[in-house]
Amino acid sequence: MKTINIVKTTLLAIMVSIPFIKTQAQKKPNLIIIHTDEHSFRTLSCYQKLMPEEQAFVWGKGNNVTTTNIDKLADEGAICTRYYASSPVCTPSRASLVTGLHPQATGAPVNGMHLSKDVTTFAQVLKGDGYATSYVGKWHLSGDDKYQFDVEYTAGFDDGRYIMQGGHAKYLYFKDGKTTGIGDKQYAKLEEEDRKKNAFYVTDYFTDRSLEILERDKNKPFCLMLSIPDPHTPDYARPPYHTMYTDMNVEAPMTMNSNLLAQRPNWGKGSKKDKNEGNGFEGEALQQYFGMVKCIDDNVGRILSFLDKNNLKENTIVVFTSDHGDQFFEHNRKNKDTPYEASARIPFVIRYPEKIKPGKVIETAYTNVDFAPTILSIMGVKNNVPFHGMDTSADFLNDKKEITSNRITYFAKVGGGWVAAVDNRYKLVLAKNEKPWLLDYQKDPFELTNFYNDKAYKEVAQKLEKELFIQMKKYKEPALENKPDLMN
Repeated sequence: MKTINIVKTTLLAIMVSIPFIKTQAQKKPNLIIIHTDEHSFRTLSCYQKLMPEEQAFVWGKGNNVTTTNIDKLADEGAICTRYYASSPVCTPSRASLVTGLHPQATGAPVNGMHLSKDVTTFAQVLKGDGYATSYVGKWHLSGDDKYQFDVEYTAGFDDGRYIMQGGHAKYLYFKDGKTTGIGDKQYAKLEEEDRKKNAFYVTDYFTDRSLEILERDKNKPFCLMLSIPDPHTPDYARPPYHTMYTDMNVEAPMTMNSNLLAQRPNWGKGSKKDKNEGNGFEGEALQQYFGMVKCIDDNVGRILSFLDKNNLKENTIVVFTSDHGDQFFEHNRKNKDTPYEASARIPFVIRYPEKIKPGKVIETAYTNVDFAPTILSIMGVKNNVPFHGMDTSADFLNDKKEITSNRITYFAKVGGGWVAAVDNRYKLVLAKNEKPWLLDYQKDPFELTNFYNDKAYKEVAQKLEKELFIQMKKYKEPALENKPDLMN
């Protein structure tokens, strides 16, 4: 009799646990995207570890930031070494990220334009699947207004209270029902009580709002995108970050050498009036840039701590990426808008403990056009959206620690200035009024030598060229209209 009771009890326990097991297996993963602005991948120590010293420290040996928390995401997940912006300026890149389309199909192919209401975003797909969707921070997909929080169209992000249309002032100042952006000098002039109540450093402010939303939504499936306006210019970090790197003896990049600058292609240099054409290395600005990156990393740590404390780590996907890079005087250029690696290549790390193998390094070429279809597939959310991007989820979800392929994809300067085809090693740049340039990142990581007319690279050049024009035609790339000019 005792044996029978034990068997009954065991069977009952199994039967009761079945629905629980089923519920656990069907639990939807959460998604957090931390998105920065104008961020050089070289300033993240998880990328420095993967590069030879001369590439990791272009501003002098040992001169860089230790990004402990972003590194943690890479160590416990995957890091992509050839991830590019669809177009290395704010609006078109952001439009591609949320839609999975090349910029010309989003309604917002250049800065200041409005994202089309006729295209589907990943947020809309997740909202339809029962997710609480929220966006906090810089938007830049609805015109050029600055420091305004009244965005009409939020593209599927249900909670858009803290969507800021645009702006890069370091502090937000809330007073008398109005919001303005102020710099460090204006901030210093405020009365102490006024500062405490009404003025907030942007990175901290948007992280605070994100944590409030996470607390509210932590017991249901959620998608949160935190868009931090830093480390975009103006280059200033709040105390104590503003002095953390002032003793660092930063140096000008090797590619600022005058002899090398004379060899630059037209697409790699600007006119005398171009604000992004460097006029001498600004070491103090770089020190402040490092401070901004460190502040960002500490705020990433706050979000990771929240996940740990609330037992959300295992079932939450965390992505860290940016809209474009920052050359910071490499090739004598500031900021972005060129096909050079420092401008067009963006950081991309992702952690999903339940499904992504820790320490994974992916060297396949992607652009952020691939993001929407890939993240939805990783999350197991079915859809019939006609994305331009490729579902690359298999690269992230398989058991391999190192992934590479010779996949070719492309990115461009909207308006037909130049287009670039890339794979895991090579980059072909075609531009009006410039001969084709073929770059070999393995042999020439500083992008100084044109291998296009080298007989040993003939097959590589032809392969990239052929695939580039196939994709340009398929996705109605505007630069295709200038094909004869591109091949001059």
